[in-house]
Amino acid sequence: MKQDMILILDLGSEENPRLAREIRDLGVYSEIYPHDISPEELKALPGVRGIILNGGPNCIVDGVEIDAGDHVYNGPVPVLLAGVKGKHPWPAEPEERKAALSRFVFDTCGAKANWNMENFIADQVELIRRQVGDKQVLLALSGGVDSSVVAALLIKAIGKQLTCVHVNHGLLRKGEPEQVVEVFGKQLDANLVYVDAADRFLDKLAGVADPEQKRKIIGAEFIRVFEEEARKLSGIQYLAQGTIYPDIIESGTKTVKAVKSHHNVGGLPEDLGFQLVEPLKMLFKDEVRACGVALGLPDEMVYRQPFPGPGLGVRCLGAITRDRLEALRESDAILREEFAKAGLAGKVWQYFTVVPDFKSVGVRDGARTFDWPVILRAVNTVDAMTATVEEVPWGILKGICDRVTREVAGVNRVLYDLTPKPVGTIEWE
Repeated sequence: MKQDMILILDLGSEENPRLAREIRDLGVYSEIYPHDISPEELKALPGVRGIILNGGPNCIVDGVEIDAGDHVYNGPVPVLLAGVKGKHPWPAEPEERKAALSRFVFDTCGAKANWNMENFIADQVELIRRQVGDKQVLLALSGGVDSSVVAALLIKAIGKQLTCVHVNHGLLRKGEPEQVVEVFGKQLDANLVYVDAADRFLDKLAGVADPEQKRKIIGAEFIRVFEEEARKLSGIQYLAQGTIYPDIIESGTKTVKAVKSHHNVGGLPEDLGFQLVEPLKMLFKDEVRACGVALGLPDEMVYRQPFPGPGLGVRCLGAITRDRLEALRESDAILREEFAKAGLAGKVWQYFTVVPDFKSVGVRDGARTFDWPVILRAVNTVDAMTATVEEVPWGILKGICDRVTREVAGVNRVLYDLTPKPVGTIEWE
């Protein structure tokens, strides 16, 4: 169905994503565009009921105060100039802000609250079928939230026309490759190519201690494996990706400095020659999760924690060894189990273990041991730019320590990292 939309034009605000989220929370769809959108671009957008010119501190570009064109001000829909001191500053109180936004969106613009996941999924299924037709689509399925939700959406839209390639690089958490095979290969009956490349990756990483070098090896090897699998398949014309709205917003506009470049998943080479299918590119992260729930994916997949691209490779500090990697995988599983049991799983933003490349003296069964420590990390953050440490109750920490030292081979100490960001970072490498 056609959804009403409130357009946000960026006049130098740093809060455009927040405003778009607030409008979507009212049940009305919203997108962010540059202030200098052309008449043709504006006319091509469906369902625009109103426009908010969102001003802010970055409104001066090359010494000139930016503004929208006459076609915006003189167009057929209501325009609100907001966020600019002395003109239309937003109310400070959340409830007042929500009320002011509601008045403009519903009373002034007459928009309907028809933005929800069921409508989004129905629209995307129709758009995907129209884009792809009877052609074949390829997806690199990591098992992360974004790629899993894209896979489920594409399966609903085009079924067996989708081929998912899951590359197990040996650096995933305990049970994750098996879960991908179970959910997509068995429950959703997808065309799933499972590649066990663990030995290949770990052989390439042998003796490499530098974190950046490890990242480069993992990234480059992933591309090689994926390319090899892609070239075995015939008739593929489309590549699906889990690009989401923050990826696009963070690429920057004329008034917002780019946080990072918007890039293809895994940096896949352009010469693969595929057209892109990106059905989640207008969703925020929590909306992606809501979409996954609506599509019937299991909660542990939809609410999976943020996980670095190199996986456990940057938590097995220094040169990766198979026995230390196994200790890392097992201790991480224990931490997740104990946090879930204590009701912390949904409360703490990210928690994991780290195993460094050094040993210390310990005692077990009356004999001297020389084993690794396991470091526990649990942090909360809003934007990952700063982070605070979760104050985990002492009894829970002692229980985790007891299990890790008892159940994980080669470990004789458990430490808790108390360092916030800054001065530390969230990950250790």
